[in-house]
Amino acid sequence: MGLFSFTQEIAIDLGTANTIIIQHEEIVVDQPSVVALDERTGKLLAIGAEAQKMQGKTHSNIKTIRPLRDGVIADFFAAEQMIRGMIKMTNNNKTQFFSPSLRIVICIPSGSTEVELRAVRDSAEHAGGRDVYMIYEPMAAAIGIGLDVDAPEGNMIVDIGGGTTEIAVISLGGIVSNKSIRIAGDELNTDILEYMGRQHNMKIGERTAELIKMNVGSALVNLEDPPEDYIVFGPNRMTWLPMEVPVSYQEIAHCLDKSVAKIEMAVLSALENTPPELYADIVRNGIYLTGGGALLKGLDKRLHEKVNIPFHIAEDPLHAVAKGTGVALKNINKFKFLIR
Repeated sequence: MGLFSFTQEIAIDLGTANTIIIQHEEIVVDQPSVVALDERTGKLLAIGAEAQKMQGKTHSNIKTIRPLRDGVIADFFAAEQMIRGMIKMTNNNKTQFFSPSLRIVICIPSGSTEVELRAVRDSAEHAGGRDVYMIYEPMAAAIGIGLDVDAPEGNMIVDIGGGTTEIAVISLGGIVSNKSIRIAGDELNTDILEYMGRQHNMKIGERTAELIKMNVGSALVNLEDPPEDYIVFGPNRMTWLPMEVPVSYQEIAHCLDKSVAKIEMAVLSALENTPPELYADIVRNGIYLTGGGALLKGLDKRLHEKVNIPFHIAEDPLHAVAKGTGVALKNINKFKFLIR
């Protein structure tokens, strides 16, 4: 069938940390948003997990790039190479005599400017997209967790990704109130990285900071089911001798406190601009947490204590946006909120 398919339809969750591609309602690509390029020729050497393995370990002829920063394209060339390479991964086992025309639905932060929208569209088109649609991330997340976004009812989504935290109140197929802040997974990693240098005099890289966050990252200093301390290895910043430091979740909760407080304030700000009738719906339905940041231990409880509205963590928070983008791909003619 691959020999004669003229149009290939794919949905892309182009994330700061991970890029996910859905085809025929299945996740066919789930890779870190990283590319490795030859410094001299600009040739693509690796993408995704292969490129991530090279991060922090390259020599002067190879550079690893994360094409997206704060949810938007920071390196146009690298983003195009990455999208093109990941689209090729979807055709791994297919023999095709020609490239089919691509119909793509791609998600974007709700706070994107016209310039940022154009950058995403141009990157998708240069990577082979003939028909490119865009959908805002919180809208995709709402669809992905099974909410009826066209209903005359208020639902609130807090999507904490790698580069941005997207907060939106959705009703009747549109975003009524939204807030997009550039405090998310990357910022939390930076907090941890700086804390380890300041508190333990240890130099660590981004990937180690990510591992600390995944193992002992917490929004509360008192957890009901606390994780064991995480052992971190690295050099002393003064002597450069090796160190071994156990890190507790309480330490990381203190270290992340200011960034989590900014997310709390953004949620309150979005609620402030919500019409009373929709506000009543949100109090009744609760607020939904999606994205990798939703997995931060104790975050739902801390937000509930601050806002006094129940918070529900989505069933599969990491893939909620991607799944919603996949549903939008199937309903291109039905969903009027898609951006051409």
